[in-house]
Amino acid sequence: MLVDSHCHLDLLEPDRYEGGLPGVLEAARAHGVGHMLCVAVNLDRYPAMRALVDPLPGVSVSVGLHPNEHSAGEPDEAQLAALARDPAVVAVGETGLDYYRSEGDLEWQRERFRTHIRAARRVNKPLIVHSRAARADTLRILAEEDAGAVGGVMHCFAEDWETARRALDLGLHISFSGIVTFRSALELQDVARRVPLDRMLVETDSPYLAPVPFRGRPNQPGYVHHVAARIGELRGIPFAQVAERTTENFHALFAVAAAGAATVPT
Repeated sequence: MLVDSHCHLDLLEPDRYEGGLPGVLEAARAHGVGHMLCVAVNLDRYPAMRALVDPLPGVSVSVGLHPNEHSAGEPDEAQLAALARDPAVVAVGETGLDYYRSEGDLEWQRERFRTHIRAARRVNKPLIVHSRAARADTLRILAEEDAGAVGGVMHCFAEDWETARRALDLGLHISFSGIVTFRSALELQDVARRVPLDRMLVETDSPYLAPVPFRGRPNQPGYVHHVAARIGELRGIPFAQVAERTTENFHALFAVAAAGAATVPT
């Protein structure tokens, strides 16, 4: 069994997938994906996301505001904590820093990140961390806010080994996406060989970053098996070992009970 530890089912465009959302879930099940974590990026759209995924077996949710997203109001720690106390919510995020797509004085991003970490610590749930072109500040803030007290994951990791090592030292997991299958991702592939298997997750970040051989097309949770297979090749271990261990890691980190494969809604 596999877990897609990070996807955005609410951002899929159903008409771009055979069979729409039910077809996506059926394809995931056919590839052994037994669980998915649908990650929030926008609080205004959060109720609609919940309405979409709540009826779906084998799908967990997070709550948070992505560093590049804007909602009607900037959430404070108490508001985020109240949302995160929902038993159906397994993590706080997606949160973090993104200096690639934002310009100017980005102190508001750093304060938003701190707010999410404090909310996660208040409710004792792990973080889902996004970091792009901001590695130094991301690691600094994680350390200053004692994010290791709750742990979490550096999602869609695309940095070097030194960054991965420091994140691991802070108590976070490292999650690999379809980027690890790209021919040009030599530095990231080195990281995939070196991250301890018991601190590793796999994801799709659907509908983005489809792995080879689907690069450039809409991504979907079933494609996570290509990520796991590539990691197995890089480490010289069986695909089944990667699948089993990353699934165990997911259930332990997010306190999600292991269950059977996701079923298709009628």
